[in-house]
Amino acid sequence: MSNTQPVGSLLRGWRRRRRMSQLALAADAEISQRHLSFIESGRSSPSREMLLHLCDRLGVPLRERNMLLVAAGY
Repeated sequence: MSNTQPVGSLLRGWRRRRRMSQLALAADAEISQRHLSFIESGRSSPSREMLLHLCDRLGVPLRERNMLLVAAGY
């Protein structure tokens, strides 16, 4: 699976599709905007639970959630 995009890039794409700012998603997910920024930029790796929580807040469909989990190494 060498063509898999980084999880942060995929997550950023979903946030943008939902027309949410980092600040809005961070507030909705009850995390800091800085932490979300670090996840999206690849400076931080989200836990499985954090990734699923963010997917839930973004309304990411199950199939795409699984793609995000694979991209994150889970």
